[in-house]
Amino acid sequence: MQEQSKSSAFILGAFIFLGLATVGYQLGNAAIQYKEYERTVTAKGLSEREYPADIVIWPIQFTESSNDLAQLYSSIEASNSKIKGFLEKNKINPDEISISAPNITDKSARQYGNAKAEYRYTAQQTVTVYSKNIPRVQNVMKLLPELGKTSIAFTGSNYQGQTEYIFTRLNEVKPEMIEEATRKAREVAEKFAADSNSQLGKIRQAKQGQFSINARDKNSPSIKKVRVVSTVEYYLSD
Repeated sequence: MQEQSKSSAFILGAFIFLGLATVGYQLGNAAIQYKEYERTVTAKGLSEREYPADIVIWPIQFTESSNDLAQLYSSIEASNSKIKGFLEKNKINPDEISISAPNITDKSARQYGNAKAEYRYTAQQTVTVYSKNIPRVQNVMKLLPELGKTSIAFTGSNYQGQTEYIFTRLNEVKPEMIEEATRKAREVAEKFAADSNSQLGKIRQAKQGQFSINARDKNSPSIKKVRVVSTVEYYLSD
């Protein structure tokens, strides 16, 4: 009798297991079919605009040379005074001007071979203009050769000597540009839906790309091209 009870319980358990397995398979298959029949379209929308930069950083670099270190520092101070006076004369505010510590090189400590440098000490000095008045600074840039006639050896061909223009109003233009990019993405998706005899549904997911800020071209570094791409996925229905 006990043997029959055990056998019945085993058979009942087997049927329950098979039943659950069948239900699980059917549910899983239903989920797969749902995914298969889920129709979506992904579209990208671009917003690209040009804005003037609002800050200019103008590094004015020059070099001095001497065999006497004290004389070298005196020459640096004299040139700094000339440059600062020139800038202020041309209506650059004193609080927009900063002077860094000079970079002094002792060539005797770095000498290779038998060749002897004409001057033992050389210095590179930078006077920087940081201003929001870009047109005024650009006008003064054009006048710099006049100051070069006073025997100041200007440099600036290296990366640190390049003028930099900065656009700081990104947070102000973000909302409009995101709205424009999203609207253009929807226009693309609507065109696709119409061409495929479908109806555009709700947004399934959306991704906003990073904003990029670059010079419009190499000859117009003060004009910035701001760009963003939005990627939006929509549901489609018949």
